[in-house]
Amino acid sequence: MVTPAAKREAVAHLVTRHEVSERRACLTLGVNRGSVRYRTRRPTDEALRERLRALAAERRRFGYRRLFVLLRRAGETSSRNRVYRVYRAEGLSVRRRKGRRRAVGMRAPIPVVARANARWSLDFVHDQMANGRRFRVLNIVDDVTRECLAAIPDTSISGARVARELTALIERRGRPSMIVSDNGTELTSNAILAWAGAHKIDWHYIQPGRPMQNAYVESFNGRMRDELLNETLFFGLGHVREELSAWVADYNGERPHSALGYLAPSAYAAKLRSNCTPAIDQAAPIPSVSASCPVAHHPLHEVSTPRTLLLPG
Repeated sequence: MVTPAAKREAVAHLVTRHEVSERRACLTLGVNRGSVRYRTRRPTDEALRERLRALAAERRRFGYRRLFVLLRRAGETSSRNRVYRVYRAEGLSVRRRKGRRRAVGMRAPIPVVARANARWSLDFVHDQMANGRRFRVLNIVDDVTRECLAAIPDTSISGARVARELTALIERRGRPSMIVSDNGTELTSNAILAWAGAHKIDWHYIQPGRPMQNAYVESFNGRMRDELLNETLFFGLGHVREELSAWVADYNGERPHSALGYLAPSAYAAKLRSNCTPAIDQAAPIPSVSASCPVAHHPLHEVSTPRTLLLPG
Protein backbone atom coordinates (compact mmCIF):
# COMPACT_ATOMS: atom_id res chain seq x y z
CA MET A 1 0.00 0.00 0.00
CA VAL A 2 2.33 2.70 -1.29
CA THR A 3 0.50 4.76 -3.89
CA PRO A 4 -2.31 7.20 -2.98
CA ALA A 5 -4.72 5.15 -5.09
CA ALA A 6 -3.95 2.04 -3.07
CA LYS A 7 -4.46 3.96 0.17
CA ARG A 8 -7.84 5.25 -1.00
CA GLU A 9 -8.90 1.72 -1.91
CA ALA A 10 -7.87 0.45 1.54
CA VAL A 11 -9.82 3.19 3.31
CA ALA A 12 -12.89 2.52 1.15
CA HIS A 13 -12.63 -1.20 1.98
CA LEU A 14 -12.66 -0.51 5.74
CA VAL A 15 -15.58 1.91 5.44
CA THR A 16 -17.79 -0.41 3.39
CA ARG A 17 -16.80 -3.81 4.82
CA HIS A 18 -16.38 -3.02 8.51
CA GLU A 19 -18.78 -0.07 8.66
CA VAL A 20 -16.36 2.35 10.30
CA SER A 21 -16.14 6.06 9.65
CA GLU A 22 -13.70 7.54 7.21
CA ARG A 23 -11.93 9.33 10.08
CA ARG A 24 -11.40 6.05 11.98
CA ALA A 25 -10.30 4.20 8.85
CA CYS A 26 -7.70 6.87 8.05
CA LEU A 27 -6.49 6.84 11.66
CA THR A 28 -6.20 3.04 11.68
CA LEU A 29 -4.25 2.92 8.41
CA GLY A 30 -2.19 6.04 9.05
CA VAL A 31 -3.50 7.76 5.95
CA ASN A 32 -3.99 11.50 5.55
CA ARG A 33 -7.66 12.34 4.99
CA GLY A 34 -6.72 14.98 2.45
CA SER A 35 -5.12 12.38 0.16
CA VAL A 36 -8.21 10.20 0.47
CA ARG A 37 -10.58 13.00 -0.50
CA TYR A 38 -8.39 14.39 -3.26
CA ARG A 39 -9.86 14.32 -6.77
CA THR A 40 -7.49 14.79 -9.68
CA ARG A 41 -7.83 17.77 -11.97
CA ARG A 42 -5.44 16.28 -14.53
CA PRO A 43 -6.72 16.53 -18.11
CA THR A 44 -7.71 13.32 -19.82
CA ASP A 45 -4.98 11.28 -21.54
CA GLU A 46 -7.23 9.81 -24.21
CA ALA A 47 -5.77 11.82 -27.12
CA LEU A 48 -2.21 11.01 -26.03
CA ARG A 49 -3.13 7.35 -25.61
CA GLU A 50 -4.50 7.14 -29.14
CA ARG A 51 -1.44 8.83 -30.67
CA LEU A 52 0.90 6.64 -28.64
CA ARG A 53 -0.93 3.46 -29.61
CA ALA A 54 -0.81 4.44 -33.27
CA LEU A 55 2.92 5.21 -33.14
CA ALA A 56 3.67 2.00 -31.24
CA ALA A 57 1.75 -0.01 -33.83
CA GLU A 58 3.77 1.61 -36.61
CA ARG A 59 7.14 1.37 -34.81
CA ARG A 60 6.80 -1.91 -32.99
CA ARG A 61 10.42 -2.10 -31.85
CA PHE A 62 10.58 1.45 -30.49
CA GLY A 63 10.65 2.05 -26.75
CA TYR A 64 9.07 4.98 -24.97
CA ARG A 65 12.12 7.23 -25.41
CA ARG A 66 12.04 7.07 -29.19
CA LEU A 67 8.25 7.33 -29.22
CA PHE A 68 8.56 10.44 -27.06
CA VAL A 69 10.92 12.01 -29.60
CA LEU A 70 8.46 11.26 -32.42
CA LEU A 71 5.61 12.76 -30.41
CA ARG A 72 7.61 15.91 -29.75
CA ARG A 73 8.36 16.24 -33.47
CA ALA A 74 4.61 16.03 -34.11
CA GLY A 75 3.94 18.87 -31.66
CA GLU A 76 3.05 16.93 -28.48
CA THR A 77 3.86 18.99 -25.37
CA SER A 78 3.52 16.24 -22.76
CA SER A 79 6.54 15.58 -20.58
CA ARG A 80 8.58 12.40 -20.82
CA ASN A 81 7.25 11.17 -17.47
CA ARG A 82 3.67 11.52 -18.66
CA VAL A 83 4.43 9.70 -21.89
CA TYR A 84 6.14 6.95 -19.92
CA ARG A 85 3.17 6.63 -17.55
CA VAL A 86 0.70 6.30 -20.43
CA TYR A 87 3.12 3.97 -22.24
CA ARG A 88 3.21 1.61 -19.25
CA ALA A 89 -0.52 1.85 -18.65
CA GLU A 90 -1.21 0.84 -22.24
CA GLY A 91 1.11 -2.17 -21.99
CA LEU A 92 3.28 -1.07 -24.91
CA SER A 93 6.61 -2.20 -23.46
CA VAL A 94 8.82 -3.83 -26.09
CA ARG A 95 9.51 -7.49 -25.48
CA ARG A 96 13.22 -8.22 -25.48
CA ARG A 97 14.25 -10.85 -27.93
CA LYS A 98 16.06 -13.75 -26.40
CA GLY A 99 17.42 -15.15 -29.64
CA ARG A 100 19.67 -13.45 -32.14
CA ARG A 101 18.21 -11.64 -35.12
CA ARG A 102 17.13 -13.75 -38.04
CA ALA A 103 16.50 -12.73 -41.59
CA VAL A 104 12.81 -13.10 -42.45
CA GLY A 105 10.75 -12.35 -45.51
CA MET A 106 10.10 -13.77 -48.95
CA ARG A 107 12.66 -16.14 -50.44
CA ALA A 108 13.46 -15.68 -54.11
CA PRO A 109 15.94 -17.23 -56.59
CA ILE A 110 19.08 -15.24 -57.35
CA PRO A 111 20.15 -14.93 -60.98
CA VAL A 112 23.91 -15.25 -61.51
CA VAL A 113 25.99 -14.67 -64.65
CA ALA A 114 29.28 -16.31 -65.57
CA ARG A 115 31.65 -13.49 -64.75
CA ALA A 116 33.91 -12.53 -61.91
CA ASN A 117 32.33 -10.54 -59.08
CA ALA A 118 28.84 -11.71 -59.98
CA ARG A 119 28.39 -13.08 -56.45
CA TRP A 120 30.57 -13.43 -53.38
CA SER A 121 30.02 -15.76 -50.44
CA LEU A 122 31.17 -15.20 -46.86
CA ASP A 123 31.54 -17.56 -43.93
CA PHE A 124 33.69 -18.21 -40.85
CA VAL A 125 35.75 -21.27 -40.01
CA HIS A 126 37.18 -21.90 -36.53
CA ASP A 127 40.27 -23.66 -35.19
CA GLN A 128 42.74 -23.42 -32.31
CA MET A 129 46.50 -23.03 -31.88
CA ALA A 130 48.89 -25.31 -30.04
CA ASN A 131 48.43 -23.36 -26.80
CA GLY A 132 44.66 -23.87 -26.94
CA ARG A 133 43.82 -20.32 -27.99
CA ARG A 134 41.02 -20.29 -30.49
CA PHE A 135 40.92 -18.26 -33.68
CA ARG A 136 38.56 -17.82 -36.61
CA VAL A 137 39.04 -17.18 -40.30
CA LEU A 138 36.77 -15.00 -42.43
CA ASN A 139 36.63 -16.58 -45.88
CA ILE A 140 35.39 -14.65 -48.93
CA VAL A 141 34.90 -16.66 -52.13
CA ASP A 142 33.89 -15.71 -55.67
CA ASP A 143 31.09 -18.17 -56.49
CA VAL A 144 31.76 -18.16 -60.24
CA THR A 145 35.54 -18.33 -60.47
CA ARG A 146 35.86 -20.22 -57.13
CA GLU A 147 38.75 -17.94 -56.18
CA CYS A 148 39.45 -17.29 -52.53
CA LEU A 149 39.37 -13.51 -52.48
CA ALA A 150 40.37 -13.16 -48.83
CA ALA A 151 41.05 -15.32 -45.81
CA ILE A 152 41.41 -13.15 -42.71
CA PRO A 153 42.44 -14.90 -39.49
CA ASP A 154 42.06 -13.34 -36.05
CA THR A 155 40.94 -14.17 -32.55
CA SER A 156 37.91 -11.90 -32.89
CA ILE A 157 36.25 -10.47 -36.00
CA SER A 158 33.37 -8.04 -35.52
CA GLY A 159 30.85 -6.76 -38.03
CA ALA A 160 32.77 -3.48 -38.34
CA ARG A 161 35.95 -5.44 -39.11
CA VAL A 162 34.11 -7.42 -41.81
CA ALA A 163 32.93 -4.14 -43.36
CA ARG A 164 36.51 -2.75 -43.41
CA GLU A 165 37.88 -5.90 -45.02
CA LEU A 166 35.17 -5.84 -47.69
CA THR A 167 35.92 -2.18 -48.45
CA ALA A 168 39.61 -2.94 -48.90
CA LEU A 169 38.79 -5.94 -51.09
CA ILE A 170 36.50 -3.86 -53.33
CA GLU A 171 39.28 -1.31 -53.82
CA ARG A 172 41.54 -4.09 -55.09
CA ARG A 173 39.11 -6.20 -57.09
CA GLY A 174 35.93 -4.25 -57.78
CA ARG A 175 32.39 -4.29 -56.44
CA PRO A 176 30.32 -7.51 -56.48
CA SER A 177 26.75 -7.60 -57.71
CA MET A 178 25.63 -9.46 -54.60
CA ILE A 179 26.92 -11.11 -51.44
CA VAL A 180 25.58 -14.28 -49.83
CA SER A 181 26.09 -15.23 -46.19
CA ASP A 182 24.46 -17.00 -43.27
CA ASN A 183 22.70 -15.30 -40.36
CA GLY A 184 25.70 -14.95 -38.03
CA THR A 185 25.60 -12.06 -35.59
CA GLU A 186 28.58 -10.37 -37.25
CA LEU A 187 26.93 -10.56 -40.66
CA THR A 188 23.53 -9.28 -39.46
CA SER A 189 24.98 -6.39 -37.47
CA ASN A 190 24.13 -2.74 -37.99
CA ALA A 191 27.64 -2.16 -39.36
CA ILE A 192 27.05 -4.63 -42.21
CA LEU A 193 23.58 -3.28 -42.95
CA ALA A 194 24.91 0.26 -43.15
CA TRP A 195 27.87 -0.84 -45.29
CA ALA A 196 25.67 -2.74 -47.76
CA GLY A 197 23.34 0.25 -48.08
CA ALA A 198 26.19 2.72 -48.56
CA HIS A 199 27.84 0.59 -51.27
CA LYS A 200 24.49 -0.31 -52.90
CA ILE A 201 25.22 -4.05 -52.80
CA ASP A 202 22.46 -6.67 -52.54
CA TRP A 203 23.16 -8.77 -49.44
CA HIS A 204 21.30 -12.07 -49.35
CA TYR A 205 20.90 -14.29 -46.29
CA ILE A 206 20.32 -18.01 -46.52
CA GLN A 207 17.57 -19.69 -44.55
CA PRO A 208 18.60 -20.45 -40.94
CA GLY A 209 19.87 -24.01 -40.59
CA ARG A 210 20.35 -24.46 -44.35
CA PRO A 211 24.12 -24.19 -44.98
CA MET A 212 23.73 -26.00 -48.30
CA GLN A 213 22.28 -22.74 -49.67
CA ASN A 214 25.75 -21.26 -49.21
CA ALA A 215 27.41 -24.30 -50.73
CA TYR A 216 30.35 -22.64 -52.48
CA VAL A 217 31.97 -21.20 -49.38
CA GLU A 218 30.98 -24.22 -47.28
CA SER A 219 32.80 -26.44 -49.77
CA PHE A 220 35.80 -24.13 -49.61
CA ASN A 221 35.75 -24.31 -45.81
CA GLY A 222 35.82 -28.09 -46.03
CA ARG A 223 38.84 -28.00 -48.33
CA MET A 224 40.64 -25.57 -46.03
CA ARG A 225 39.99 -27.69 -42.96
CA ASP A 226 40.94 -30.93 -44.68
CA GLU A 227 44.05 -29.66 -46.42
CA LEU A 228 45.38 -27.02 -44.01
CA LEU A 229 43.80 -26.77 -40.58
CA ASN A 230 43.79 -30.49 -39.79
CA GLU A 231 47.32 -30.90 -41.14
CA THR A 232 49.10 -27.98 -39.46
CA LEU A 233 50.00 -27.24 -35.84
CA PHE A 234 49.87 -23.47 -35.36
CA PHE A 235 52.13 -21.79 -32.79
CA GLY A 236 50.78 -18.25 -32.97
CA LEU A 237 48.61 -15.90 -34.92
CA GLY A 238 51.55 -14.83 -37.08
CA HIS A 239 52.18 -18.47 -37.96
CA VAL A 240 48.49 -18.85 -38.86
CA ARG A 241 48.65 -15.87 -41.22
CA GLU A 242 51.83 -17.15 -42.88
CA GLU A 243 50.54 -20.68 -43.49
CA LEU A 244 47.12 -19.45 -44.56
CA SER A 245 48.55 -16.98 -47.07
CA ALA A 246 50.70 -19.68 -48.66
CA TRP A 247 47.78 -22.12 -48.84
CA VAL A 248 45.42 -19.56 -50.41
CA ALA A 249 48.04 -18.64 -53.03
CA ASP A 250 48.43 -22.30 -53.92
CA TYR A 251 44.66 -22.83 -53.94
CA ASN A 252 44.04 -19.96 -56.35
CA GLY A 253 47.03 -20.43 -58.62
CA GLU A 254 47.95 -24.11 -58.60
CA ARG A 255 45.33 -26.41 -57.10
CA PRO A 256 43.11 -28.02 -59.79
CA HIS A 257 39.42 -27.57 -59.15
CA SER A 258 37.16 -30.40 -60.28
CA ALA A 259 34.13 -28.13 -60.85
CA LEU A 260 36.23 -25.97 -63.20
CA GLY A 261 37.38 -28.79 -65.46
CA TYR A 262 40.42 -29.21 -63.21
CA LEU A 263 41.65 -25.71 -63.91
CA ALA A 264 43.01 -23.57 -61.12
CA PRO A 265 40.58 -20.81 -60.08
CA SER A 266 42.88 -18.06 -61.36
CA ALA A 267 43.24 -19.82 -64.73
CA TYR A 268 39.48 -20.22 -65.00
CA ALA A 269 39.00 -16.53 -64.17
CA ALA A 270 41.44 -15.61 -66.94
CA LYS A 271 39.51 -17.85 -69.33
CA LEU A 272 36.27 -16.09 -68.42
CA ARG A 273 37.84 -12.72 -69.04
CA SER A 274 39.09 -13.72 -72.47
CA ASN A 275 35.70 -14.95 -73.67
CA CYS A 276 32.32 -15.34 -72.01
CA THR A 277 32.30 -19.06 -71.28
CA PRO A 278 29.43 -20.83 -69.52
CA ALA A 279 30.05 -22.48 -66.21
CA ILE A 280 31.35 -26.05 -66.22
CA ASP A 281 28.09 -27.44 -64.86
CA GLN A 282 25.85 -25.52 -67.30
CA ALA A 283 23.91 -27.92 -69.50
CA ALA A 284 22.96 -25.72 -72.45
CA PRO A 285 25.75 -23.81 -74.28
CA ILE A 286 25.39 -20.06 -74.55
CA PRO A 287 26.51 -18.23 -77.70
CA SER A 288 29.71 -16.28 -77.25
CA VAL A 289 28.01 -13.07 -78.35
CA SER A 290 25.97 -13.03 -75.16
CA ALA A 291 27.19 -10.54 -72.61
CA SER A 292 25.60 -12.37 -69.68
CA CYS A 293 26.08 -16.12 -69.35
CA PRO A 294 23.91 -17.79 -66.69
CA VAL A 295 25.72 -20.23 -64.43
CA ALA A 296 23.39 -21.23 -61.62
CA HIS A 297 20.53 -23.25 -63.10
CA HIS A 298 19.51 -24.33 -59.57
CA PRO A 299 17.81 -21.59 -57.53
CA LEU A 300 19.15 -20.45 -54.18
CA HIS A 301 16.44 -19.39 -51.78
CA GLU A 302 17.94 -16.45 -49.94
CA VAL A 303 16.47 -13.28 -48.54
CA SER A 304 17.59 -9.74 -49.24
CA THR A 305 18.41 -7.04 -46.69
CA PRO A 306 18.31 -4.47 -45.25
CA ARG A 307 14.62 -4.09 -46.11
CA THR A 308 13.50 -7.36 -44.51
CA LEU A 309 15.93 -7.60 -41.66
CA LEU A 310 15.00 -6.66 -38.08
CA LEU A 311 11.35 -7.46 -38.55
CA PRO A 312 9.88 -8.96 -35.41
CA GLY A 313 9.10 -12.61 -35.58
